[in-house]
Amino acid sequence: MKAYDVIALGELLIDFTQNGLSEQGNGLFEANPGGAPCNVLSMLNNLGKKTSFIGKVGRDQFGMTLKKSLEDLNIGTENLMMDEEVHTTLALVHTFEDGDRDFSFYRNPGADMMLRADEVKEELLKNTRLFHFGTLSMTHEGVREATVKAVTLAKEAGALVSFDPNLREPLWDTLEHAKEEVRWGLGKCDILKISDNEIQWLTGKDDFTEGVARIRSEFPIQLILVSMGKDGSRAYYKEGYVEMAPFLQKNTIETTGAGDTFCACVINYVLEHGLDDLTEAQLLEMLKFANAAASIITTRKGALRVMPSRQEVLDFLDAQAR
Repeated sequence: MKAYDVIALGELLIDFTQNGLSEQGNGLFEANPGGAPCNVLSMLNNLGKKTSFIGKVGRDQFGMTLKKSLEDLNIGTENLMMDEEVHTTLALVHTFEDGDRDFSFYRNPGADMMLRADEVKEELLKNTRLFHFGTLSMTHEGVREATVKAVTLAKEAGALVSFDPNLREPLWDTLEHAKEEVRWGLGKCDILKISDNEIQWLTGKDDFTEGVARIRSEFPIQLILVSMGKDGSRAYYKEGYVEMAPFLQKNTIETTGAGDTFCACVINYVLEHGLDDLTEAQLLEMLKFANAAASIITTRKGALRVMPSRQEVLDFLDAQAR
């Protein structure tokens, strides 16, 4: 028995999302705790899993807020480091009318990219059932070394590995560098969650099935999830795939955290059912729950602190079935 179900490494930051206008007509921004890996952990905690986070924030007001947020959510902070000199990473999120977003990052440098390999606690990685990571911890050499060390330790200990590229173009020196690091992640994971635009960018294929085939021609990934926004999601497994329609809502506010919520639900399903011999019915059940949870989060500001509970998702599905 492992002490943790899931450990994630990566960015923990403040998402400043617009929340109305001042009396002078200026935009008001709300400071929401965020960062894709911890969004995933937050949803997993709501589904009853024991989690912990590896990363770095600044020893400043925002860093203290983030640490308390994780503690409040029962996400382990044993390996959350605090930088004495570099400030916590910030992101300004501009939301479009359709709920999609554009990001502006204050990260040159930001504390999340200052994590070092020697700060990664080996005992944590040896004691988890699954390790999750993305590419924001691979944009710069120091934090990339920490990521490589964590992935290596987790795999050596027999953990499953899940990977979400979560491409943020402004944070890369070149997109070719980004593609190189994504390919490294593809070679290490058992579960890949990738968005529609990412798979098109990575493979040059507009057809997702052709894109998955191109990935699998080099990387034998057992389970590949393609999130397609308003078109739903697909799970590619063995020789085929299943597809599930989305749950679109009129009261959608923004899509921040939707992909992370979806990813967490998939990880949770794999932890509860294994990765071998999944049936088509099970894959559809997995996607249905994940799509529903992602739909709920689009009606809420932020993500980390407002993930739905299992019962909320089940109640939502019951209501949709009526």
